[in-house]
Amino acid sequence: MPATLSFTLKQARRLALAAQGFNGRLPPASVQASHVNRLIGRLGVLQIDSVNALVRSHYLPLFSRLGPYQRVLLDQAAWSQGRRRTLFEYWGHEASLLPMSMYPLMRWRMDRAARGEGVYQQLARFGQERQDVIRRVLQSVREQGAIGAGSLSTRQEKAGPWWDWSAEKHALEWLFAAGEVTVAGRRGFERLYDLPERVLPDSILQLPQPDEAQAQRALLLHAVDALGIGTEKDLRDYFRLGPAESRARLAELEETGELVRCQVQEWKQPAWCRPTATVPRKVAASALLSPFDSLVWERSRTERLFDFRYRLEIYTPEHKRVYGYYVLPFLHNERIAARLDLRAERALSRLAVHAVHEQEPGLDEEGMQALALNLRRMADWLGLERVQLNCRRDGGVRLARALTQVGSA
Repeated sequence: MPATLSFTLKQARRLALAAQGFNGRLPPASVQASHVNRLIGRLGVLQIDSVNALVRSHYLPLFSRLGPYQRVLLDQAAWSQGRRRTLFEYWGHEASLLPMSMYPLMRWRMDRAARGEGVYQQLARFGQERQDVIRRVLQSVREQGAIGAGSLSTRQEKAGPWWDWSAEKHALEWLFAAGEVTVAGRRGFERLYDLPERVLPDSILQLPQPDEAQAQRALLLHAVDALGIGTEKDLRDYFRLGPAESRARLAELEETGELVRCQVQEWKQPAWCRPTATVPRKVAASALLSPFDSLVWERSRTERLFDFRYRLEIYTPEHKRVYGYYVLPFLHNERIAARLDLRAERALSRLAVHAVHEQEPGLDEEGMQALALNLRRMADWLGLERVQLNCRRDGGVRLARALTQVGSA
């Protein structure tokens, strides 16, 4: 079917930025729980990651869009008891926090996991072969309430590297994937598991469960609303749908008129958007982005939209790294104009900038001032007294001057 709409690359970029919550407006003077919930509802998902080089990654997308806020607001939304809890944990886009209203849309995925589908082979095999351990662990959760894997482990030997899970941890992760337990809270970064009926509101648990096709269509609509515009791969990646399912559901949404097929300048594949999509005149936002931010997590899309090739080098040997260990893209005036290797050196109360890499044509003075201001605000938000610049490149020299002008030591 031929494309019915056509967008320039600049227009597609503006659609994407606006959909992702970068609307160019000033952030609220005081961020409230309502701002946090509204933004997460718009994004649909916050990816969780254990790396804490700067701050846990799920906190950063809110800072990028709302400015400094109290992180306890997200903690309460994700892990508190009672009405303030508005999020739940599940496999959305990797391990994720999602709005509570989306729980029914994940039930089909839980049902598949219980059948050993859509989960890691090792976990699927455990579910087939070790139902005795799974039943024992589930009974412990019923009797003890919110509990971590460490409290249940019967393993005598010391744990090895990552993914060297005990049998009890495997059982809890299988039960979590299958929806028989959910995350009640966290102790440090350790998940505490409990029964869904003791964690999630009855009003959510009693909602009717859509069938697989209905849920997948709803997830794709969420993805379009969060991305603004996207190819089939872009849209299915947002909630990790399968290619065949995604293609079938997009055809159905196109048939009903809920989505329209379109073409973007220089994109080889067709894209989809809402028929009411409106391109902003400009998006004057500046923000440091988490490596796991939904604006940039699909790397091929980031290249198509911003001409910015981005790879996380945490797991790359140090001598092979190009840009650094924990590198944040810097969005400025509709471009990803630079990337910075940052670290929170908490013992020294400083935000360390180990490297500044500008993208051609580089940052002008106004852009460098915006970057300095973002760093100063980030340091303040993280409770760090100063920004420590360790980069001797030309960009680092210019940033040092800009930091002085915005009052950074």
